Amino acid sequence: MTSPFSLARRTVAQAALALCAVTALGSAQAQQNGTAWPSAKPIRVVVGFAPGGSTDVMARIVSQAMGESLGQSVVIDNKPGASGNIAASEVIRAAPDGYTFLIAPTSVETANPSLFKSNILPARDLAPVGGVGKTQMYLVSKPQLDVKDARELVALAKAQPGKLSFASAGPGTPPHLACELFKLATGTQMAHIPYRGAAPALQDVMAGQADFVCDPGIAFPHIRTGKVKLLGVVSAKRSPFFPEVPTVGEQGFKEADLDIWFGLWAPKGTPPEVIARMNKELAKALALPGTKTRYADLGAEPVPLDTVEFKSLLSKEGALLAKLIKEQKIIVD
Repeated sequence: MTSPFSLARRTVAQAALALCAVTALGSAQAQQNGTAWPSAKPIRVVVGFAPGGSTDVMARIVSQAMGESLGQSVVIDNKPGASGNIAASEVIRAAPDGYTFLIAPTSVETANPSLFKSNILPARDLAPVGGVGKTQMYLVSKPQLDVKDARELVALAKAQPGKLSFASAGPGTPPHLACELFKLATGTQMAHIPYRGAAPALQDVMAGQADFVCDPGIAFPHIRTGKVKLLGVVSAKRSPFFPEVPTVGEQGFKEADLDIWFGLWAPKGTPPEVIARMNKELAKALALPGTKTRYADLGAEPVPLDTVEFKSLLSKEGALLAKLIKEQKIIVD
C-alpha cells in the first residue's frame, strides 16, 4: 500500500515536471516571437547620408552605445541619395525582425513625400521608434549687411522688396524650409539661392554672394570670429551654445522656427517589444555624458523622445511642412 507521504512526493514531482515543460514551451514561443532579441545576427542601422555628416556621426555615436548595452554588434550601412529616400526604401523592404533600422532626419517622413514624386511613404511603411536628437538653425548674415538682428533684417527686406537673398543647402532641405517659414512669418520677399549643401551655402554668405542663411550649426566658429553675424535663433527656444541671442520669436516673429530633428525607425510590423527595447536603449545612449559632448561638436543636442512623443512630433511637423511646401510651390528638380 502506498503511503500518503509517497503520494504527496509523487504529486509534487509531477507538478514540477509540468511546470518545467510549460516554462520550456513558453521560452521556445518567446524566442519564436522575437523576445529573445537580439541574438541571431548583428543589428544593421541604415543611414541615408554619406559618412562624416551630422546624421552619420549621430548614428555612430548612439549605435556604439546601444551595441555595448545590448551585447550585440550594431553596424552602420550608409545608403546616401534622394534626401534619405534611398535609405528609407531599403528599410521598408527589410524583414521586420528587429535587425534593420533607419536613422535619418525627420524630413524623410515629414517633407520628402511632398517634395518627391515617389511611392515611398515612411508614415505608412515604417514604424517610429524614437528621437535621436536635434540641431537648431541660426539666422546668419554676411558681415557687410547693415543689420544687427532679425528685426533689422526684416525692416531692410521690407524697404527693398525682393532685393535681399538667402542661401540654402538645396531646394526642400530643412535650411531652405526654415527660411521659407521666416519669409511667411515676416511677410517679406527675398530671393532663394540654392547650393549643394550647407557648407557651400555658408561659404557664399561669408564671401558676400548671398545676404543670409538659415544655418544648421556649422557656422559656429565663423560667428565667434566675426566672419558672419548671428541675427537670431530660428527655433522656439534659445540655443545652449549662444544663450544670449534671442530667438526670432522673441524678436516678434512667431511661427518662424524649425528645428532639424533626427530619429530612429523600424520596418512596419517589427514586434512592439523590440521597438520598446530599442527606444529604451536609445534613451540610455543619449543620457551618457560622452554623448552630449560629442553631439555638441556637431552643434547638436541629444534630446530623447519616446515613441509616443516621436509620433506626435512627426505628425505636427508633417502637417506644417506639407502646407508650407504646397503654398510656397517648392519643387525639387
